[in-house]
Amino acid sequence: MRASVLYSAGLPRPYADSKPLVLEELDAPAPRSGEIGVDITYSSLCHSDLSVVDGVRVRPLPMALGHEAVGRVAAVGEGVDDVRVGDHVVLVFVPSCGACKLCRAGRPALCPKAAEANGSGDLLRGPALLRTRQGERINHHLGVSAFADHAVVARESVVVIDDDVPDEVAAMFGCAVLTGMGAVANTAQVQAGQSVAVFGLGAVGLAAVMAATLAGASAVVAIDPNAAKHPLALEAGATHAGVPDEAAALIRQATGEDGVDVAIEAAGSARVLAACLEVTNRGGAAVAVGLPHPSQELTVPALQFAGAGKRLLGSYMGDAVPGRDIPLYLEHWRAGRLPVELLHTDTRPLSELNEGLDALAAGEVVRRLFTP
Repeated sequence: MRASVLYSAGLPRPYADSKPLVLEELDAPAPRSGEIGVDITYSSLCHSDLSVVDGVRVRPLPMALGHEAVGRVAAVGEGVDDVRVGDHVVLVFVPSCGACKLCRAGRPALCPKAAEANGSGDLLRGPALLRTRQGERINHHLGVSAFADHAVVARESVVVIDDDVPDEVAAMFGCAVLTGMGAVANTAQVQAGQSVAVFGLGAVGLAAVMAATLAGASAVVAIDPNAAKHPLALEAGATHAGVPDEAAALIRQATGEDGVDVAIEAAGSARVLAACLEVTNRGGAAVAVGLPHPSQELTVPALQFAGAGKRLLGSYMGDAVPGRDIPLYLEHWRAGRLPVELLHTDTRPLSELNEGLDALAAGEVVRRLFTP
């Protein structure tokens, strides 16, 4: 099998020159009990991948990167009786044990056993399987390692979908759509008539814009310093779009108030999260979706909470239950209510992955897909 491996984080940009990701041949493992082998058809490049490459998110190296993809089941391990060879599957980056307190409470995205496996580069069912031809261990990225032509994952890392969904669409449901939609629908539970602001218009932020529109929000204000993303946000359903300096004026224009009922932070910045709290109405909620650098700290007036009844909500993977939410979101897409195609910038071969990192870092793409 071929996979894109990161041996050293923090190399200088442009990545097209420093080439942090190396596409190489690995020994293809067989799935163990409770695992599945998947032939990848499309993988999707996300800021979470970039944050491992630039060293913001520290992961054990070497690591085969990639955590959002679609493919076909090529093999099933012992004990897997609800997935068949040939099934169309979306890969998700947080498997879940199904037995812990959080899984039983309907919050599998926070499963501690899955978090431990993801943090160590292992799989939910056991140690890492990937090896170089010389026998060196290669860690798995979030239980998926999707920048490859094949992956072995836990059964809990796949959601079977219908055959009629194009792979170019399905490839974006395992992270971007699941996280952005879930932040609005599951974490904030936006209701019809509420007002929403989304700060950060990457794929997750744009999915949140779509979700707020789908929920019947009275106003959806989209904010990003990159003005090139504003037309895309308006096409995704935003009623207003602008740069951060325009946020207060746009919110006033959109709502007739100085704030919104729900503010979504999808920029990965403590400073932006503080701004979200500032523009949240009394009794409203600010939702933290982005992943800031671990050194960033949040400093806000404490009186916003008890004094104004504001809520600060964390949202990891959109508080999703993937087996429930992905089919539901696909139904919205199928009915024309979720224009996920807008997130797809273009498609390139895996050999151009380093150039894709540069384009993502520069804000030139939303979701670039890759073929093996």
